[in-house]
Amino acid sequence: MSTDALVTERRTTDATAPTHTPVADGLAVLGRHLQRIKAAPGVLILTQTMPITMLLFFGYVFGSALAVPGQEYRAFLVPGLLAATAANGVMTGMFQSAQDCHRGVMDRFRTLPMSRSAVPFGQTAADVLTTAVGLVPLMLVGLAVGWRIEGGPAAAVGAFGLLLLFRFATSWVGCWLGLLIRNEEAAGQLGASTFILPLLSSAYIPTDNLPGWLRTLAEWNPISAVAAAARDLFGNAAPAADAAWPVAHPVAGTLLWSAVLLAVAVPLSVRLYSRGGE
Repeated sequence: MSTDALVTERRTTDATAPTHTPVADGLAVLGRHLQRIKAAPGVLILTQTMPITMLLFFGYVFGSALAVPGQEYRAFLVPGLLAATAANGVMTGMFQSAQDCHRGVMDRFRTLPMSRSAVPFGQTAADVLTTAVGLVPLMLVGLAVGWRIEGGPAAAVGAFGLLLLFRFATSWVGCWLGLLIRNEEAAGQLGASTFILPLLSSAYIPTDNLPGWLRTLAEWNPISAVAAAARDLFGNAAPAADAAWPVAHPVAGTLLWSAVLLAVAVPLSVRLYSRGGE
């Protein structure tokens, strides 16, 4: 849905509905983002196929050289890639917000009589929906290369829910950064640098043999808690008792990290959008 169409739709709605709720307005913006993805699916295809490419590359090129005690490396890698995909909400959220700011879309949204939280909410909700669809092919390829869901169905659903919750939180962080940067090119360059975040976690390698300071840094990386929670709930590996608290209690750690990120990023994003980046 184009911005002009959304403007016309909202004005038509305003004529018959004197009040606007964040949910209703957010759903309108969500529809706009879904139409945007449908019109330009290239970015979605690229972001969703990249984890599969990494799974095949890491799993078969590095898999023979990396040893995970008591576990086959690809079974260790798949939950880590799922966690890294959830963390990529920072990159996509930042680029989308900065692109809309750079092209004047945010300014046009701001002229509409709609809830100030609707625009960032619609963007982040659309990102979660597309991620939910995109995680399925990665999991299917993981099953094809030897990964298995060893836990029960309820635990597996819980793992999937935690991944989407963390994606929602990181997407809000990205939305805030994009509103702060307001430049499409700069956001693309900065977004590419977020690739290093999963490398400084337990997403791809165990942290047991890392130097003390680096292990501490990796285990307090929120991605490590998400990866450990996914491995635990999928039944692939039990949490390490001697790890930092978020990794030793990964489900609680993931919930806490997600709550902290949302508590910080949501009000900052709404405030920055309302002020037009000032």
